[in-house]
Amino acid sequence: MIARLSFALLVLVPSLALAVHPDAAGCQEPPLFSRMSGHWIHSCRATPFDAHKVFLGDRRKAREEPIEGPISFTMYQWDNSSGARPSQLQVIRNYQNAAKALGGEVLYDYEGRTTLKVVKRGVTYWADVSEYGGAVSVWIIEPKAMAQEVVGNAEAFAGDIESSGHAAVYGIYFDTGLSVVKAESGPALVEIAKLLSTKSSLKLRLVGHTDAVGGLEANMKLSQARAEAVLAALTGQHGVAAARVSAHGVGPLAPVETNATEQGRARNRRVELVAQ
Repeated sequence: MIARLSFALLVLVPSLALAVHPDAAGCQEPPLFSRMSGHWIHSCRATPFDAHKVFLGDRRKAREEPIEGPISFTMYQWDNSSGARPSQLQVIRNYQNAAKALGGEVLYDYEGRTTLKVVKRGVTYWADVSEYGGAVSVWIIEPKAMAQEVVGNAEAFAGDIESSGHAAVYGIYFDTGLSVVKAESGPALVEIAKLLSTKSSLKLRLVGHTDAVGGLEANMKLSQARAEAVLAALTGQHGVAAARVSAHGVGPLAPVETNATEQGRARNRRVELVAQ
């Protein structure tokens, strides 16, 4: 679930009476922004992982890009008892100014819809805000790779290695910028150990890959450290002989997808098993 921020910023509006209509049951303010005065929450929902398309670029050449991760959606309605309803432009400018005040940027702005991006305390947030006829829709997405619950098994890894000489493993996890293997990596490590157990003559290079965020030298060191951490986990916790595995890091030098999207970067962060 998206972490709630204690620095939520009140959007600036002229003095208006607070809405008197009660919010929908179970709803509260979404991450990042508070509401415009005079509005009440009509509906809301949150998902731990999904995709939402945002508009990017100039309005005449706009493109849609799906952003994956935890998502919250909040729809506000104008309370007619609150006086004169703010214009569509007033609503959109309020959210844009609030994002800018948090150090963010406006990535799309056209006919009552805007895309905003804010990075705060190392966490990236995308916002898709629209206003039509007094209804304000606010989508907040925190780009994040899905927690992979299904991992390739030893048989699948063996098939990939036999056919192409390597197999990609996406079930090994690290915190951003760190090389400590997380506990939820256990199932993938078990399958790698099983592969080596069933293929007694197989020796593997454990090759760490990163995305292209950050400097090349830092990513090269990080990928090497992560590969070494996987090696240590296999030999220290899963009984793999040290002579059968070696660790290597290639940083962002062998991407499988573009690094221009969140989804591509998630695919590029991986460990590969390469037959020696």
